[in-house]
This record gives sequence, C-alpha cells and structure tokens, in this order.
Amino acid sequence: MSAAADRVRALSFWRGPVDPKPLGGGITNSNFVVEDGPRKYVVRLGADIPLHNVMRFNERAASVAAEAAGVSPALRHFEPGLVVIDFIEGRTFTDADVRANLPRVAELVKRSHREVTRHIRGPALGFWTFHVLRNYLSALAERRHRLAADLPRLAAVTERLEAALGPTEIVFGHNDLLPANFIDDGRRLWLIDWDYGGFNTPLFDLGNLASNNEFDHAQREALLSLYYERAPDDALRLRFQAMFVSSLLRESLWSMISELESQIDFDYRAYTATNLARFERGLADFEAMDR
Repeated sequence: MSAAADRVRALSFWRGPVDPKPLGGGITNSNFVVEDGPRKYVVRLGADIPLHNVMRFNERAASVAAEAAGVSPALRHFEPGLVVIDFIEGRTFTDADVRANLPRVAELVKRSHREVTRHIRGPALGFWTFHVLRNYLSALAERRHRLAADLPRLAAVTERLEAALGPTEIVFGHNDLLPANFIDDGRRLWLIDWDYGGFNTPLFDLGNLASNNEFDHAQREALLSLYYERAPDDALRLRFQAMFVSSLLRESLWSMISELESQIDFDYRAYTATNLARFERGLADFEAMDR
C-alpha cells in the first residue's frame, strides 16, 4: 500500500503537499482520500483487467459521461491506472438503505441509462452479460479452478438464461450496482465507480440491483413497476429473473476468478460460496417460472 500511496502523493495534479488516506471497501481497486487545500478527492488505482472486462480508457469515458449526465461526481485527473474524482460528502448506502430508498434509486438508475447513454463519446466497451459469463467459464476451465467440475452445468445454464432474455433494448449500463456505489449527500443520490460500465440490456442493471441488495419478491415487483412505469407481466418477470440469476452467476464467477488472480486482501472463497448459494436459489425460482 505504501507504493500506491507514494504514487498518489507524487501526482503533479496537487497544488501542495498531500497525505493520502486509505479508503476501505474496494475489492477491485486501491482507493485513497486526499485533501488538497480546501478540496477533497478520491483517488482510485487499478490497472486494466481484461479478464474482468475492466479497461481504464472505458472507465474514463464512462465517468466523463456520467458527470455530464449529472449522476456522478466530476473526474478531475486521469492517467493510466489512476483516476482522481471529487469526494462526495455523504452517506454511503448499505443494502438496507437501497431497499428503503427504492423509488430514488430506481429513478437514478433509469436516468443514468437514459442520459449516460446519450453522453458517452469515443470508444466504449460493451458489457454483454453472456459474453462475460462465457469468458469467465472458459478462463476457469483453463485454470482448473477447484470447482471446475461444475462448469459445464453453469455453461448450459448460461445458454438457457440468454435464450430466456430474448431480444432486448440496449443502454450504457453501470453493471455493478453494489450498495456502496450509491451515496446520499442529503439532497440527492450519486452513482459512482464505473469500472464495469458498458452497453448492455437495462434488465441486467435491474437484476444486478435486486441481487446485490437482496430484494424480496415485493421489492422486485416494485422495481420493475418504477422503472417501466407499468405493472410487470409474466413475460417481463421471467426476463428479469433470467438477469437476476445471471447477475448472481456473474458475481460468483467473478469471485472464482478473483480467488486465482487478485492481489487484494479479501476473502474471495467465502464470497464465492455466498454468491453460489444465492445463485442456486435464484435459479430454482427461474426454473419454476420457466415451465
């Protein structure tokens, strides 16, 4: 961590000497809070991670578009492997906060889909969920992950989920709607951390939001009604459930890859186990709906 702090300290962006303070919670990047005179910033360090579809040129484009759309704080400095963004004074959400503020959260996600998609410029990645899943499955098989015997079944599930989604509209999605990526400054909500931003079906962000924040049945129904401004029918429920399950599978496979590749101090094995258990429960619900 000292080498990372030294890199942050040495940035030419600062107006005077700074003392970077580690900011906990990240499981993809190393993060610091920096006070520079009266201004306060978050500095995020992380290299390209092609295996996770994380490319920093894309994060930069997404962050600039999200700022222009009014949903994210300003990006102030970028260089390979490092971004500096404004620090938002506010409360970082928990999953309970997301559930308790569902109308506000749903409105922010919908506005992000509409406006970030309009503001994105230059080269930008796709984040097609099923490509991501197939890529993870292939990489895990090549690396002979400890759970490799189950990969063929998960590959078959991936194909079934993609078929259930069917044709879809495309937006520039966030694709990582963990509760800590929502901040309430007392007046409005902000959506941060665009590492995984990319063109995708909006139903993935909705399923991802619901799966990452443990929505119950009623909250999932409410989310769909808020986003689509109509009561969901059975066809929409099935497509949503397919993406809810896809989100849990993606999080599980992401964690399995991270067990093998990540240098961040985090219990990825336990995270894998938790997400796989939730995936199996979600898959059982999907299968009951898809009879």
